[in-house]
Amino acid sequence: MALLDWIVIAIFFIALIGIIVWVMRQKQNNAEDYFLGGKDATWIAIGASIFASNIGSEHLIGLAGSGASSGMAMAHWEIQGWMILLLGWVFVPFYSRSMVITMPEFLERRYNSASRTILSLISLISYVLTKVAVTVYAGGLVFQQVFGIDTLWGIDFFWIAAIGLVVITALYTIFGGMKSVLYTSVLQTPILLLGSMIILVLGLKELGGWDKMMEICSSVEVNQYGDTMTNLIRDNRDPQYPWLGALIGSAVIGFWYWCTDQFIVQRVLSGKNEREARRGTIFGAYLKLLPVFLFLIPGMIAFALHQNLGDFLPLTENGLPNSDAAFPTLVAKLLPAGVKGLIVCGILAALMSSLASLFNSSAALFTIDFYQRFRPKTDPKKLVRIGQAATVVIVALGILWIPVMRSVGDVLYLYLQDVQSVLAPGIAAAFLMGICWKRASAQGGMWGLIAGLVIGLTRLGAKIYYSNATVVPGSDSSLFQYLFYDTNWLFFCGWMLVFCLLVVIIVSLLTKAPDQEKIRGLVFGTSTPEQRAATRASWNHWDVIHTVIILGITAAFYYYFW
Repeated sequence: MALLDWIVIAIFFIALIGIIVWVMRQKQNNAEDYFLGGKDATWIAIGASIFASNIGSEHLIGLAGSGASSGMAMAHWEIQGWMILLLGWVFVPFYSRSMVITMPEFLERRYNSASRTILSLISLISYVLTKVAVTVYAGGLVFQQVFGIDTLWGIDFFWIAAIGLVVITALYTIFGGMKSVLYTSVLQTPILLLGSMIILVLGLKELGGWDKMMEICSSVEVNQYGDTMTNLIRDNRDPQYPWLGALIGSAVIGFWYWCTDQFIVQRVLSGKNEREARRGTIFGAYLKLLPVFLFLIPGMIAFALHQNLGDFLPLTENGLPNSDAAFPTLVAKLLPAGVKGLIVCGILAALMSSLASLFNSSAALFTIDFYQRFRPKTDPKKLVRIGQAATVVIVALGILWIPVMRSVGDVLYLYLQDVQSVLAPGIAAAFLMGICWKRASAQGGMWGLIAGLVIGLTRLGAKIYYSNATVVPGSDSSLFQYLFYDTNWLFFCGWMLVFCLLVVIIVSLLTKAPDQEKIRGLVFGTSTPEQRAATRASWNHWDVIHTVIILGITAAFYYYFW
């Protein structure tokens, strides 16, 4: 790192501090101010925050690493702008009418308080043990690689980078709340985009262009059925990414993440009205078309450079190229002084915005879904202080989890997508039936969530057990092993959604139908004429045109990489 790089990083932090100070000087008198930024966010802030919250360590390390190891396979999850459109066009009206702050709170309005508690617990545990943990672990790993520092002041630099990242992010999240998350994202998103585009351009220049990358990667087969690294649609017998399973599994996980997860939806709930919220999702959908080109393809470029040069990527202990080091290696080896500082700011922006969103969403879940429920008469200003205290606790848990992450980091990272694939179906079924079917009862929704949780935990337990047992998948396996271990994770995710939907339907038909007044405006076919008129007035032909453009780009992408 040259002096110019440090100057660029210093300017970034000065701008960041300026935004945070401005946010802190504004009044935050109640939970809505603190967790939803006073519900006055514009479409630019919402869209930028959706994108910046989504781009975290799984992109800087995982997506680039996936590109370097398996090519286009993970692009199904990253070309999901169409799913954010689903949030804006279908779900925003129902969420806006419900006047809720959290997604578990919405489930209580639609079903019952037990559903709210179940979703709150699932979300909080998954945030701390997966999202916070992986982001912090990867942050330390990335900066150790980029700065090229092993120890500082006699301390492993990994710890300094990881804890420093958590503490700095926590400070502005605690004092600034959702407004700091939204408005720092407006600064961080363009820096992240510019920095990643520079990596893409310089990587292609070093390699010899797009055609050279496609030539090298299309010559590398990834399975025995003739599919190469450039194939997005792979043979249905592919053990990891069969085309039908990938389409179904990515859609189920994407629906849960983009349309029902507090981590993303909280940004939309902060919109000043339905129009700004929907346009924020359209802007976010445009931005979501970019990660494939900003992270996955640079991973493929790093792989192609390694094929050309033989020693571009660092090697693992078994002598194979370390694909997870693809993005930081591109930064370290290709960028000139000053530009490297800009990229470091982009990486900082990605990790900090993702962490800030996690901290704020977790604090909202605890404060609104637990504390306020048991103490409903709590002073609004005290709720803000409780939210700040909850953020401190979550930060502490994140730091305490770092040693565990460092010892089992690779294993946990491999299981991260698996965790999401078994977490998503039960929640997706409860929301989908809750909004689409008036007859879905409180008991039906609750048991759909419970079924998803039980099956998901069983699958994860079976994965851990059989992965460590001396068992060859498919050989003399029991029915249990076949269902919960041998079955491809993407097909399992799809069948799990079908099962949870059936649970919701059957239990609903066997139990009392919901009171029509309770679900007024929360389900298709129950909206009042005034509500429908307000939704219709919130969009015009430009919203439709931009939606069609995004869908067209998505279709063209699938056609090109088919």
